[in-house]
Amino acid sequence: MAETAATSTTTSAEAPAPQQTKKSAEAPIRWADVEDDALEEPNASSTSDEKSAPELGVENLTIDENKRINKFLDEPEDSNIKAVTTGDTPYTSAFTFEELNLSPELLKGLYVEMKFEKPSKIQAISLPMILTPPFMDLIAQAHNGSGKTTCFTLGMLSRVDPNLKAPQAVCICPTRELAIQNLEVLRKMGKHTGITSECAIPMDSSNYIPINKRPPITAQVVIGTPGTIKKWMSAKKLGVSNVKILVFDEADHMLAEDGFKDDSLRIMRDIERMSSHCQVLLFSATFSETVKNFVSKTVKRDHNQLFVKKEELSLESVKQYKVNVPDELSKVMVIKERIFEFGERLGQTIIFVRTRNSASTLHKSLVELGYDVTTIQGALNQADRDKIVKEFKDGLTQVLISTDLLARGFDQQQVNLVINYDLPVKHDNRMEPDCEVYLHRIGRAGRFGRKGAVFNLLCGDMDQIIMSKIENHFGTKIAEVPDWRNEEDFKTALRSAGLL
Repeated sequence: MAETAATSTTTSAEAPAPQQTKKSAEAPIRWADVEDDALEEPNASSTSDEKSAPELGVENLTIDENKRINKFLDEPEDSNIKAVTTGDTPYTSAFTFEELNLSPELLKGLYVEMKFEKPSKIQAISLPMILTPPFMDLIAQAHNGSGKTTCFTLGMLSRVDPNLKAPQAVCICPTRELAIQNLEVLRKMGKHTGITSECAIPMDSSNYIPINKRPPITAQVVIGTPGTIKKWMSAKKLGVSNVKILVFDEADHMLAEDGFKDDSLRIMRDIERMSSHCQVLLFSATFSETVKNFVSKTVKRDHNQLFVKKEELSLESVKQYKVNVPDELSKVMVIKERIFEFGERLGQTIIFVRTRNSASTLHKSLVELGYDVTTIQGALNQADRDKIVKEFKDGLTQVLISTDLLARGFDQQQVNLVINYDLPVKHDNRMEPDCEVYLHRIGRAGRFGRKGAVFNLLCGDMDQIIMSKIENHFGTKIAEVPDWRNEEDFKTALRSAGLL
């Protein structure tokens, strides 16, 4: 696979050097100390374990009885976030960014560039854990759209010494789109710090540069996909001896058996062999049962945890509906004659489909009906994928059809409508819903507490069964649009969602 062209950038002023961490008198057990074969051996029971997972939270991670809810860590009002801390470090919730002792350059980035006013709930609790020595590892789970990206981005920027021209922070993402998005956030937030960054993602053949002809990476923050980062490290182009913080975004997918587990573990071990003081942050909106069990065995040393109650995961700001239709053609008619009739005035829409073939077929149907829609899926070349995402983010297109390529982490604040043209199911068992993917999909609407609506289009008994299992999983009842042919029923649904 082709490597990325260098996309390093430098910004103006320099931030003060971060506070140094004290070395522990006794070396902790790290991922790097575990033999490769023992960790990378596939777990034969992982599939069945995941199917029976009763909930999405990390509540079942093994917690020592001596660990406690930190008494100093006040939960913001109306928060359902639970923090479990270890050790004797007193963490205090940060109700302003000034309380985090950030550099003036970073504060300027937060207030002037990002237009932030104060930390969100998840930021108020997690940032003190990330930024307070001895910089303990963190497993963090929170809502989509709650501000997780700011947490680890600010963590990375805060730990970098601008005077050291070498990689000091690495962030691993499951898709190139998410890596590019995270890099854009980091560069915007760190605009005034002088910190350099580079994107490590595969590019198409037109931009290919042989790895042996590349100069060593000097950017201080590297954000990319696991395959490219592993390749750069193996080729000795990405030195990691100075890395202070390693972030896994969408960590449950990065460590899942059917995700990027082997590459992720290899990167972890190689970094920790070279940089034993490295802090590891695992961020995601979901953690399946299999991944929970795996993480509890993998994170050997003391670490902090942060998670939300399962019943709070379904995003109260997003109204979910199910629409029963008689056939596939009716799905297209619902989108055209009911949802689009009002939706085009309400903001942008993402339509999720199960397969590339469904994406192409739906795209053709909507274009023939006169709608200007774009489609993204994994078979497209890298340049086309980037162009489609940019046009959507710039507001040049209003409707985007996507496979689950964009289900995770894709942040576009103008998206008010999500349509599940196909419900998400497990790849190895079409009878079972993929509840984690469902949660990520609906999280594309209603970002940061904004209003949003989700329409699940159901066709046939199988869709009914899958929808019922999703409802049972989250302990909720999704409202039904009474008649797919009735315009007033859709108006009522959109009014209830606060969109009309």
